[in-house]
Amino acid sequence: MAEIIQRDGTWAFDGSTVRITPGLHRSVPLFRQTYGEIAVPLEAVAGVVYEPERKRGRLRLRLREGADPLLQATGGRLPDAADPYRLSVAIDRSGVAEYVAEEIRHALLIEQIPKEPAREYLLPGPPVPVSVRSSDGTVSFDGTRVRIDWSDTSDRVKRATGPRIIGLPDLVQVEWLPNSGYEDGFLRFVTRDSVFSKLPPEKDPFALDLWGSARRDLLTALVATAVMARLPHPSVRTGELARSDPPRLLSALGDSIPSQGPQTSPQASQVPPQDIHDVLLRRLRELGELHRDGVLTDDEFATTKAAVLRDF
Repeated sequence: MAEIIQRDGTWAFDGSTVRITPGLHRSVPLFRQTYGEIAVPLEAVAGVVYEPERKRGRLRLRLREGADPLLQATGGRLPDAADPYRLSVAIDRSGVAEYVAEEIRHALLIEQIPKEPAREYLLPGPPVPVSVRSSDGTVSFDGTRVRIDWSDTSDRVKRATGPRIIGLPDLVQVEWLPNSGYEDGFLRFVTRDSVFSKLPPEKDPFALDLWGSARRDLLTALVATAVMARLPHPSVRTGELARSDPPRLLSALGDSIPSQGPQTSPQASQVPPQDIHDVLLRRLRELGELHRDGVLTDDEFATTKAAVLRDF
């Protein structure tokens, strides 16, 4: 057993699993304390390194691409202190840190663990049900559906639509960006109906606008990860979407439908025009109803309508 115990947490390696336990010190971010212990199987590890510094060093575990739904959901955007795969090491424990890293590297060599992307998630993600209260509302996931209940400070368009419930089969992907002291973040649930909608998070009824406490809003990554762990794995999602639903394929690839012209992409030319037409009409119909009911002002309706039309 190779083990290192530090203020921020403990790493223990038994030859087959790297067990990462967050520390109890008040300096440990709320996200790490809430996410809890992570058991990383050796086959999910791509490498490990100890980076010595003048006053403190850092252990860094690198996972195979596609092995962990947490990394898939957050895209490497977690702050360093909240990243469970980094451990700050006191300078007088550098020898122990080097030993732990060497033991993991030796096991990777012996077991001949491949470094190419994983074809399935090798870590389970957080358990469900999970619920987080953010600056824009409360988001919950029970394993089969997402529910968003808006707060009193949410945009009035969102509050007028009432709670948003999204079934897992309707979800295409999850997009997450943490907020910082300078810019807002968001948690967006991309569905079949909202694939082409590029509304700003503060007006998107499928997105939480994260603008409050960065410490607490960071917990929305728990929901993003739980949902991501139950969506088709990225290695198979692209092929399935290409066969079953071209518009969802474009969204999964991060593309949008460009305007007609000589620069139209090959992917866009493969999207059935009827599918695009139906999504556009449905979205415009919803906006028209909100406008007629007085929820949207003339200016808000014009701006939102223009944002939808721009993506078509």
